[in-house]
Formats: sequence, C-alpha cells, structure tokens
Amino acid sequence: MTYWEMLAVLAAGIGAGTINTIVGSGTLITFPVLLATGLPPVTATVSNALGLIPGSISGAIGYRAELSGQRDRVLRLAVAAAVGALCGAVLLTVLPPTAFETIVPVLVALALVLVVLQPRITRAVQARRERDGTDGAPRHGGPVLFVGMLLASVYGGYFTAAQGIIYLSLMGTLIDDTLQRLNAAKNVLAAIVNSVAALFFVFAAEFDWTAVALIAVGSTIGGQLGARVGRRLPPRVLRALIVVIGSAAILQLVTR
Repeated sequence: MTYWEMLAVLAAGIGAGTINTIVGSGTLITFPVLLATGLPPVTATVSNALGLIPGSISGAIGYRAELSGQRDRVLRLAVAAAVGALCGAVLLTVLPPTAFETIVPVLVALALVLVVLQPRITRAVQARRERDGTDGAPRHGGPVLFVGMLLASVYGGYFTAAQGIIYLSLMGTLIDDTLQRLNAAKNVLAAIVNSVAALFFVFAAEFDWTAVALIAVGSTIGGQLGARVGRRLPPRVLRALIVVIGSAAILQLVTR
C-alpha cells in the first residue's frame, strides 16, 4: 500500500467503527476501500473481519451502561451468534464470492421494513398478549429470535455488511426493551461474530496484515466515537438513521 492508501484505510476504519456502533453496515465503507487498494474480494473480506474486532469490542465497552441486566440474554444469543458465524466463515471459503451477495439487498430491505414497522408490530403483539392474558414478550425473544439470530450470524460470518441492522430489526420486533439497550446487545453479538469468523480465517484464508492493523486502529477509535453519539440519539432518530444507512447500503450493493 502507498501512504495515501494506508491513510484511506485508516479513515475508513474510523468511519466503519463509528457506524457499526451506532447502527451497523460499517463494512460498506471499509470493503470498497480495501478493494480499491488492490486486495482480492475474499482477502479484503477476511482482512476487514479481523480488523473490525477491536472496533466491535470498543463499541460494546462504550455501551456498557446499557448492557446492565442483559447478561442472560446476551449469553443465550451469543451461542447463536458463534455457531452462525462459524458456518458463515466456512461458506466464505467454499462458495463463489457472489453466492450470498445476490440476496444481501433483499435481506437488508426486509430488515429495514421490520425496523420501520417495529413500533406498530410491538404494540399489536402487546395488545394481543393482553387479550390472551399472557404477561409481556419473552425476555430473550424465544426460539424464533434464536433461530433468526443464528441465520443472521451465518450471513454476518460470511460478509458482515448490515448484520447490525438485521440484528436490531429482529430483536426490536421480538423483545420488549428499549432500542438503545438492544443496540448495546447488538454490539456484543457483532464482536462475537467477528471474533469467531476471524479465528477461523486466521487458519483457513489469506489476509493482509497492514489492512488488518489499520482497520483495527481506526475502528477502535470509531467505536468510542459511535458510542458517544449513538447513546444520545432518541429512538425515532436512531430508527431513522438505521433506515437511511440501510437504504444507502442497498443502493451500494445493487449498483457496485
């Protein structure tokens, strides 16, 4: 890499770490930059996954106050995240690069629909539970959320772009809790997905250590920036930001 390319990768890492902590989809910043430096797509994907681990951890630490009382929930969903991430990482090494990318825009679009409709869906579900005499939503989302997070983590281990949006849409629909607290849980689960996938990639795929180091430094800085900004956003603003970034992600994936 030239010095200018290294600077661009570092800046992309900061941007990705910030956006990943607030919403998700930071990979849509780093991945094109890595490709522009001349890295092959699979090498860029692997290097990106490795580099974003510190950023995910940094964002989770920044949201530590919102994680209070979520230990059991996070541990339960962490199993789905870890298993799914390993499956996705394996698929990256055996499937053609375009196999999953063809359905990524559809997955992100469905996630955005769930994010937009989540308040109405939640109210409808709560009203139905009141009529049926049941007491609130399952604390951890139940088996439907576990399976959904497992499948989302398979995708996350494969490509990672917009996995945070998919996580938030699933948890927001199936768990009765604030969006900020769910975002905190999302950051921990994203860190698990990146870590499991990266551990597999270290032994099974090629990566670029320069790119990994630059994204790691940048995403760590961005994780703290994202936590400071994201924790101050009202639910409506955060939901609107998710839709804007997710729509941009779909546009980039469809047109690239």
